[in-house]
Amino acid sequence: MDEQALLGLNPNADADFRQRALAYFEQLKISQDAWQVCAEALAQSIYSDDHIKFFCFQVLEHQVKFKYSELTEVQQQLIRETLITWLQAQMLNPQPEKTFIRNKAAQVFALLFVTEYLTKWPKFFFDILSVVDLNPRGVDMYLRILMAVDAELVDRDVVHTSEASYYFASTLEARRNTLLKDTMREQCIPSLVESWYQILQNYQYNNSELTCQCLEVVGAYVSWIDLSLIANERFINMLLGHMSVEVLREEACDCLFEIVNKGMDPIDKTKLVESLCQVLQSAGLFSIDQEDDVDFLARFSKLVNGMGQALIASWTKLIKNGDMKSAQDTLQAIEAKVALMLQLLIHEDDDISSNIIGFCYDYLHILKQLSALSDQQKANVEAIMLAVMKKLTYDEEYNFENEGEDEAMFVEYRKQLKLLLDRLAQVSPELLLASVRRVFNTTLQNWQTTRFMEVEVAIRLLYMLAEALPVSHGAHFSGDVTKATALQDMMRTLVTSGVSAYQHTSVTLEFFETVVRYEKFFAVEPQHIPTVLMAFLDHRGLRHTSPKVRSRTAYLFSRFVKSLNKQMNPFIEDVLNRIQDLMELSPPENGYQALLSSDDQLFIYETAGVLIVNSEYSAERKQVLMRNLLTPLMEKFKVLLEKLMMAQDEDRQMALADCLNHAVGFASRTSKAFSNKQTVKQCGCSEVYLDCLQTFLPALSCPLQKEVLRSGVRTFLHRMIICLEEEVLPFIPSASEHMLKDCEAKDLQEFIPLINQITAKFKTQVSPFLQQMFMPLLHAIFEVLLLPAEENDQSAALEKQMLRRSYFAFLQTVTGSGMSEVIANQGAENVERVLFTVIQGAVDYPDPIAQKTCFIILSKLVELWGGKDGPVGFADFVYKHIVPACFLAPLKQTFDLADAQTVLALSECAVTLKTIHLKRGPECIQYLQQEYLPSLQVAPEIIQ
Repeated sequence: MDEQALLGLNPNADADFRQRALAYFEQLKISQDAWQVCAEALAQSIYSDDHIKFFCFQVLEHQVKFKYSELTEVQQQLIRETLITWLQAQMLNPQPEKTFIRNKAAQVFALLFVTEYLTKWPKFFFDILSVVDLNPRGVDMYLRILMAVDAELVDRDVVHTSEASYYFASTLEARRNTLLKDTMREQCIPSLVESWYQILQNYQYNNSELTCQCLEVVGAYVSWIDLSLIANERFINMLLGHMSVEVLREEACDCLFEIVNKGMDPIDKTKLVESLCQVLQSAGLFSIDQEDDVDFLARFSKLVNGMGQALIASWTKLIKNGDMKSAQDTLQAIEAKVALMLQLLIHEDDDISSNIIGFCYDYLHILKQLSALSDQQKANVEAIMLAVMKKLTYDEEYNFENEGEDEAMFVEYRKQLKLLLDRLAQVSPELLLASVRRVFNTTLQNWQTTRFMEVEVAIRLLYMLAEALPVSHGAHFSGDVTKATALQDMMRTLVTSGVSAYQHTSVTLEFFETVVRYEKFFAVEPQHIPTVLMAFLDHRGLRHTSPKVRSRTAYLFSRFVKSLNKQMNPFIEDVLNRIQDLMELSPPENGYQALLSSDDQLFIYETAGVLIVNSEYSAERKQVLMRNLLTPLMEKFKVLLEKLMMAQDEDRQMALADCLNHAVGFASRTSKAFSNKQTVKQCGCSEVYLDCLQTFLPALSCPLQKEVLRSGVRTFLHRMIICLEEEVLPFIPSASEHMLKDCEAKDLQEFIPLINQITAKFKTQVSPFLQQMFMPLLHAIFEVLLLPAEENDQSAALEKQMLRRSYFAFLQTVTGSGMSEVIANQGAENVERVLFTVIQGAVDYPDPIAQKTCFIILSKLVELWGGKDGPVGFADFVYKHIVPACFLAPLKQTFDLADAQTVLALSECAVTLKTIHLKRGPECIQYLQQEYLPSLQVAPEIIQ
């Protein structure tokens, strides 16, 4: 072996050595006999370095996995002997191998098992067992091999993807795995089970590591072997004995869980679970309060959850089969576990609680199906409800300012509890409503002296009722009088209690979220609107000390105002005055830290726009208010643009350009209140937006920070095409000219959708403009596409691919809008160039999205120009280039019919051929039969 290259296997080796080692590994993988050198090194223990041993196993693994069939019988025998020799050495070595080597060796054994067990090595397990006997190091390897075999046979049964080729391979693999498991069940599983029993008996008191490993094997195999081999007196008694041994009980718990989880006859399953429960209970394991090992309790909770869900699955099957007597017995068994379930659900450790939620959820599902609930069942529902309410509460350690992994886990756990609450609502909506009302009223009466987490959860419960008790379109305050009254009372309490002033961010946020969730309340009791508006506008909301609260409130405020619509009328000017300072465009030089980020300000501008547009003011008044809103932005814009032109420092240039971009973005956002030109005209606002356009467009000719400035102005133009329609058109030519100057792939890619929008909306109105800018746009695109890029530059390749797609999308818009004259009037040479790029896109680029678009363009052009009166030479082009494209594209290696987009491309390709036939008639068939298909060497009988 190349000793120098092997030095690079050490993780501490420098990059050059590591690179050399990688290259050497690739070289050995291709080599015919390198694996033999590695096999010899392992069998004779030539190397003591762990990384070299691991490396040798990797080379063998590659050989067995990918090139095994190329080996001769003798060579295959050599690999078997190498592994057995290595295994024998394990028991004699003074020190055991490192875990990572043992695991890799086990993987190689498992790969060999999968390849040879059915044919050349049926005694695989017996050979291994005869080598290892009960030697602890040997047993360790035997158990690792068993786990690796299970991973090969079971974990792969899941088909992870729907790609056809992979699916086919997976199906073959699944069949092979089934055959292997069937053969093992017949030939060796009873012996393996016996060996596990011997290992457990031998090592349970003196080697906890091996015992736990063995329990893990039993748990893994129990899902696919005959359960009676494990679920019998001697095995279960041993496992139950392990439940009271501290170092074994977690693994024993998991093993019992797998046994309980095994599919079987419902009556037998109930008996099995019940007998397990009796023994566990008599061993004192149900006394949760006396157990302080939370890791064990988390596993135990999972076991109880498994037992509960197994019983519920049995009950469901028995009901389905009509066996009411057994179903009743099973239901009693389920009910008997509810007290234990509740103890685990309410446990202060969230992992323990989380593990039992499945049982809890399924139990409630049973209750939902019963015609009437007993008093005990009602008490159970109430107990679950109280547990959920208690567990929803934040604990003292929760870090609101810097949420990390623990906080994220609690948020996920809360989502699980929400599902329980929703299920409780289905079982007993009245009870849920009454319980929440009780908790809510008690808490809010004394909120000033109550801890934040209790206040937050009280409001949170009210918020959660909105989804738990569903209604259409948020109509919680009509219909069912009891419910409407209860919710109305709680909402009234919420907004009048003063709890919005509570000094904790979680309570503040929950207050605003709930107010917006129940916005329909304010249609019933509009007198509370001013109170809530003030909360939004002062230090409780938009001016809160926490940026997180200010940010979320900006969004919620915008939703609140939109939902109230006409009810905001009396407050509009007051609100506009109060939010004026929040809309300040903060330029970079004043060092002033604005209360809201620019993203938050977007919501405030949108809110201001909505207030003005939805008001009952006259058009003149609306125009004045809109001008007051937008004029400061325009004035600031002019000043900042001048400053940018003179700025030398790049950081300052960037800061100024960002600020200019924000100004344009804010103006765009105010226009979201308008749905179309009509509404802009009715409000008398066209003029002010035209003024904005004239103010913002000069930014396009600024040579600095082009990408940022162009992006903002482009977005504004998109909005104005909707709001001002043809009034925008005079501005488009000069704007386009500026945007096409020294642009990059991304600029063009974002500019083309603007041209597409204009083309699709105004069609022939913009034909002269399109004809004029068609070739300049194409030249700009071709120039960027022809720029040389480094071979491995993925992002440049992706940008070009996206630009190519945009280019074809543009041609599709032009032809699809009935404006083929835009292309036709570009002169014969240019027309030909454009057509060839479409043919190239349809055939040469392995991008099905672009190919689909190209075929759409081609079939449209054939439809428009393919008749007898089409442009001179186009019929020739159809036969020489379009017809071949329809055949060559699907024949390409890269044309993958397992991909949905490619199927769509094929469909458009077929449409193109069909269109050619429609336009050219029998002549097309004649051309295919006599000229084109024979040129592809297609057999005459196939052609016919």
